[in-house]
Order: sequence, then C-alpha cells, then structure tokens
Amino acid sequence: MEGEAITQFTRIAELPGCVRAAGMPDLHSGRGPIGAAFAFEERVLPYLVGGDAGCGVLLFATTASPRAVDKLERRVRAAMDEDPLADCDPIEVFDACWHEGAQGLAKVANVPDDIAAMAERERVLDLGPSGDPAAYRDPSHGRALGSIGSGNHFAEITRVTEVRDEAAADVMGLEKGGLVALVHTGSRGLGAQIGRRYGDATLTGAAIDVYLADLAGAVRFAQANRFLVACRLLRALSALRRDKVRGAIDIVHNTIRREDIAGRAVWIHRKGAAPASRGEATVVLGSRGAPSWVLVGSGHEGALASVAHGAGRRMTRTEARAKLATRYKRAELGRTAHGGRIVCDDADLLYEEHPDAYKPIEPVVASLVDEGLAAPIASLVPLVTVKQ
Repeated sequence: MEGEAITQFTRIAELPGCVRAAGMPDLHSGRGPIGAAFAFEERVLPYLVGGDAGCGVLLFATTASPRAVDKLERRVRAAMDEDPLADCDPIEVFDACWHEGAQGLAKVANVPDDIAAMAERERVLDLGPSGDPAAYRDPSHGRALGSIGSGNHFAEITRVTEVRDEAAADVMGLEKGGLVALVHTGSRGLGAQIGRRYGDATLTGAAIDVYLADLAGAVRFAQANRFLVACRLLRALSALRRDKVRGAIDIVHNTIRREDIAGRAVWIHRKGAAPASRGEATVVLGSRGAPSWVLVGSGHEGALASVAHGAGRRMTRTEARAKLATRYKRAELGRTAHGGRIVCDDADLLYEEHPDAYKPIEPVVASLVDEGLAAPIASLVPLVTVKQ
C-alpha cells in the first residue's frame, strides 16, 4: 500500500467522532483515502464521499446467446454511438432521475419504449427523500445521463468463467458461460457540483439532513446513469427485455449510510468501498485484462460490513502514460491478452487504464476471503470493454 494512502487513512481515523476505520486491500490516496470506510458518530464529512457521489456498479446477468467477439464489438460500438435520450427534455430527465432514480425514466416523454419498460421495474433506492434539485438543475446533467465518464469508469460485456458457489450463483442469475452486462460509473458532473458546494465542511445537526437529501438525489441520478448505460449493452446483446435478464446486482460504493455497528447507530462513510452486509451480493472490479469477482458479504463488523471495490492502481496515470507508451504500441491496446476487445478512442486513457497500471485482482479477493469479509461466487472475464 502507498505510504501516502496510509497517512491519509490515519489522519481521518484520528478525527473527532471517528469510532472505527477500515482500510481495504486496494487502499490508495486521493483527496481523501480511496478504498476505505469510516464510522462517525453525530457528524458527516461530505469530502470523504468525494466528487463522484453515488458511484457504483450495476450487473445484469442475461440469457443472451454467445456471439463472436468481432461481431459483439461492432454491436457494442453501434449501441454506444446512439443516444437513447436524444429526443428527451434534459431538465425533465434530470428531475425524474433525481427523485426516482432509474424508475423515473419510465415517466419521461420520448424515452424509447424498451428502456421505459425496463425502467418501470427498477427499484427506487430507500434513501429518504431527495433534496430540492433547484441548485443543481442544469441541462448538462440531463444530457450526461447514460454516459460512462473518464477515469476508471467503464462499461463491459463479460462472460462468467468460473463459479465457486453454484447455488448462490444461480440465485443471482449467474451461470458458467453466461453473458453479463457490467457497468461502473457514477453521477458525472452532478456529484462534482455537490462536492464543491459542501467542500471540506464537517456537518452536524440539521446540516446533516440537508446534505444527505442532496446526496440521495445524486445517488439516485447515478443509479439511473448506470441503468441507462447497461441498457445500451443489453441492446447490443439483443437482451433489452426483462425476460432476457436472469438477475441483477446494483451497489453504491461512494456514499454515506446510517448503520448499526456493535449496537450503536453510526454514519458509515464509504469511498471506493462496497457494502457487504451478511448475505449481500457485491462486486470487486478487476481491470480490462483481469476478471471481476462477484462475492457475497459476511457483514464483518471490523471491516464495517464493507469490501474493496476493485484491485486498486499500482501506477499513477502519469506513470502509466510514461512507462507503458514505451512498452506497448498504440495498435496493441485494442485487445487484451485473453482476447477481449477495447472500445476507446483516447490514447492517453488506453495507457492510463492498461491492466499493467493495476494491481492483480487475485490477492485482493483472496485477502477479503481469508479475513472473512466475503465469500467468492463467480468470476467475470471481459469480452468487450468500453472506456470514454
């Protein structure tokens, strides 16, 4: 682990009101430590969530038939080039998703019928009411809905390659050889705007409720964003129908929730840490050259019922561009060692997000399992990865 990440983690753990802190195996530094969960009594620190409030992972396990990777790549490119909300009012889109998440899309005029039918059955997250959207009502947010964003965000069609627990996998709709739509993204510019508004404040009393209402809106917007990106992947798989989806997992790894730890109610702040209460399905993300893993949590109190959200970086973006540009030719970056394809037109991003820039996923998952935080269910190997 990076020394700076441990220093950041320690600094937060020593703040007044922090009663427990848990660093994940992928702990790394950012504005605050990433890959960590903190429990605070009677205070909330918005900057620990960061500028991508509501970021998380959506998984749709499908009944889609296998296709040649070349054909699948072409279909994914075509689906990602289409804007399903092109005929929609961006303010109407924003308001609907702020208040109701993905389900709100079913009520927006001119949303394609197949997406609206899928959205009708999505759950509205139980977060309490969203705040007043007036301060954030910007057409750019509505127009951004359904986009992946930069950084480590991605959309991916994967194949289930290994199943460790067949009974649990079956409940989740996962079967060996099955195709899965996997999306990692968040609230786009909306989360950044909320982050700027609250800055480095430490909130207490009624101010907590005001922030959490805004956070609820951002989390629901992020959920809708993941859903819409996933719909584009389902369209590429000819699976944009409920009877083609065997199961779904939707988790948020940048948020704050009220939870009970050791018999007392605390505010759990998660940044790059996925919730993993007992029996809760979760996903630990690999890279485009390594599998992601579906796990089921144990509710480990020492780890604040959390697990890592990914493998974690071993190179900064600047280091990756400098080192990997001399190691790999640009033409080599469109494919992975296991035959996967990459849809990305940004050369810098291809180097920054290269598998070599990330730690191996296997030791991260093994450490979570060995410490009793979660149990492995199935691995997902990327076939087509979209980076934007």
